Amino acid sequence: MKRADGIFLQDVHPEWIEALESVRPRIEEIENLLEGKFFNPTPENVFRALRFPLNHTQVVIFGQDPYPNPNHAMGLAFSIPPTVRPLPRTLVNIFRELHDDMGVEIPPSGDLSPWSARGVLLLNRILTTPQGVSAGHSNLGWESITNEIARILGERDVVGIFWGNYAKQLLRYFAPENSIQSVHPSPLSADGGFFGSKPFSKTNQLLALRSKQAIDWSLI
Repeated sequence: MKRADGIFLQDVHPEWIEALESVRPRIEEIENLLEGKFFNPTPENVFRALRFPLNHTQVVIFGQDPYPNPNHAMGLAFSIPPTVRPLPRTLVNIFRELHDDMGVEIPPSGDLSPWSARGVLLLNRILTTPQGVSAGHSNLGWESITNEIARILGERDVVGIFWGNYAKQLLRYFAPENSIQSVHPSPLSADGGFFGSKPFSKTNQLLALRSKQAIDWSLI
């Protein structure tokens, strides 16, 4: 297990490092709190979503917290490594809606990193959790940091996708015309409004209104 301190921000893009200067002390405090502990994702992947420059991001999808299974969490909300089977049920539901919405072929892999490369920032509200425990780090203060990330993105007219009540706490940072929201894609809630919500096509419609390139949502 690598030490947490000094690792969290090592691969973050310099533009994000500068933009997050005001919350840097809190990040360092959390690093120190987690030193020597086992948690998801691995320390170098905690801020994996921020490896591209600021202007790269056109869309942000907010998740809740990392997968508790250490084989699943990879630092991008909802994404899992390409070799992991079976796919988490939440991700299965996302792919079902993607197919119904966009006609995109359902991929065999749950790796969403191609979306990141195309301008979709995949950010959990809480960025770590103890291995095997869901929402185990909800008391560490991650929200103050992800609040700041959301504020920065909202000021840049990024399209925000908010799935579930926890993600919707960040709606205040985004203009209504830049916001797409529904219930969470979890099996516990997806039938209550996630299916049929068409977040992917709605996102591309909003981007078109801004004369921006549509996101290629395909993963095959």
